[in-house]
Amino acid sequence: MADASDDSSEINKLYEYGNRLNASKDKSQNLEDYIGVIKAARGSIKAKQLAAQLIPKYFKFFPTLANQAANAHFDLCEEEELGVKTFRRLFAYPFHPDVEEQLVSIWVRVQAIRGLPFICKDTPEVVEKDAPNLVSKIVDVLGQLLTAEENVERDAVHKALMSLLRQDVEAALTALFKHLEPSADDTIREKVLNFIRDKVFPQKAELLRPREQMERHLTDLVKKCLQDVTGAEFKLFMDLLNGLSIFGEGTPPERVQELIEIIEGQADLDAQFIVEDVDHIDRLLTCLCMALPYFMRGASNSKFVNYLNKNILPAFDQGHEAKFCVFGFYFCAQCDVVSVLLRMKDFFPQLPEERRKLDLLKSLAESSDYITPQDSRQLLPSVVQLLKKCMARRKTGEDYNFDFVECLLYTFHHLSHKTPNATNSLCGYKIVTGQPSDRLGEDFSDCYKEFTERLTNAEDLTRATMKRLTQGMAEHNKAMAAAKTEADNEIIKTKKQNTTKGLRTCNNILAMTQPLHSKTPSFIGDKKINLSWKETVKLSTPSTAAMAGGKRTATTFNGSSNTGNKKGRDNGTVQSQLVNRALEGISHGGGRGSSRGGRWRGRGRGRKF
Repeated sequence: MADASDDSSEINKLYEYGNRLNASKDKSQNLEDYIGVIKAARGSIKAKQLAAQLIPKYFKFFPTLANQAANAHFDLCEEEELGVKTFRRLFAYPFHPDVEEQLVSIWVRVQAIRGLPFICKDTPEVVEKDAPNLVSKIVDVLGQLLTAEENVERDAVHKALMSLLRQDVEAALTALFKHLEPSADDTIREKVLNFIRDKVFPQKAELLRPREQMERHLTDLVKKCLQDVTGAEFKLFMDLLNGLSIFGEGTPPERVQELIEIIEGQADLDAQFIVEDVDHIDRLLTCLCMALPYFMRGASNSKFVNYLNKNILPAFDQGHEAKFCVFGFYFCAQCDVVSVLLRMKDFFPQLPEERRKLDLLKSLAESSDYITPQDSRQLLPSVVQLLKKCMARRKTGEDYNFDFVECLLYTFHHLSHKTPNATNSLCGYKIVTGQPSDRLGEDFSDCYKEFTERLTNAEDLTRATMKRLTQGMAEHNKAMAAAKTEADNEIIKTKKQNTTKGLRTCNNILAMTQPLHSKTPSFIGDKKINLSWKETVKLSTPSTAAMAGGKRTATTFNGSSNTGNKKGRDNGTVQSQLVNRALEGISHGGGRGSSRGGRWRGRGRGRKF
């Protein structure tokens, strides 16, 4: 520790410098005083603390010393930290002689951090000439200081950054996003991301002005950061962009398409498909789920659809073999039992391929509402081929996947509704549109016979399964009444939920197969069928008994009784759940130290989904 008399002399000099600077009408004449203040930044702890106040206060009056003063102040922001072990040792002995000095060092940093915004405030152009990009340099330093462990220090960094964002939002954002580029340090990157999410974005209406110009600037910055991101980071960036007014409801279709193009870029739709590349498959599925809300808003899904049709669907049965063919709800013909499996990867690690297949078919089903007639005609043969594989022509010993069938039937209906005569050659129908593609002169009766036999077999299995599920529900109700513990109740409740979902799946299958027996079927192209994994909306139309004063019975949909969801819980909720589940880490690994979480891109620094 410095001698007490030396410390006192140094502090007295600093006060003299400060008093003369404060009293001077033309402060630029007090150059030597300000030089003395800058030098004090390398003095004792108490001198540093006082210098941290004086440097930013008079910074703007000495442009020729701008770089020297700024660097000295930056050093104060990085004053020697108090280590965790030292901190515990000091507080274990409250009268340790170094306690005061060590604690003051923290406050030196805090004081210096708080002074950083004042260095840029009201800075004349001449200072900017001698010390260009000052805001960017200070924000860069503050971005690194976001890793501070002390709450008071971290809070000072947050406030300083917010102050600089209000002073020059364009320069500050640009400097912050430098820490999000692929070459950035992982720990700093994470802290900056959290700061943008938790501090900047909630105040975007105040900070991003002029609004459209700054929102466009922010969008450009985000795009530059997407070369190497994790799945969770990509979702965060998309949530950020989706919250901007330039991409809000009512914006031109080309802007919504811009978001789709960003998602397409992450999905690597221009890359060659390799069936063993599960990283790419996981990324593709997650991006497809993310894209669904934008398809609903009118963005084109042609690129996704064409990639699925060309690469994914033809390879649907390829990949790693799984002993169990289903991840979800299936009927095992060999043992004649119905199984309802929880879709939980931790319990069934041997079934990742089947879960991916089901997620793909679900996303395809939900996207089918928005596929163009031209793309529908191209995709329909692949869907019919898959549907035939999932619906056996006759009873066999193979497992029957009801989830797959529900997804494919829904997709089939919606595609066929847009291009009905394409089913003539695929399924043997006789639909007349007056176009040469009707192919009415050709004989496809064998196709019709085969397809309807598959439909009939599927209906027989579905009805048998519904009977068993209904019996199982009765048993669950009895078990619920006899349950003695909360844990037992939860287990039975889960079983009932799975059984209910299975019944809804079966009801949907029957509702979709029955119209297809006709030679000229009416394809379902609206929202009449509510997919089993989505929440249903309770219909409020009263029954005759209710209007007559009797008790109101539950409204049924597709043959099953369902309770309505609360206002605001719509299909978007389910899509968000699918995305979140995908981002929880289908497999783990990642960047340096695995600090980045799940696997996404397999290039750059090795960040993985």
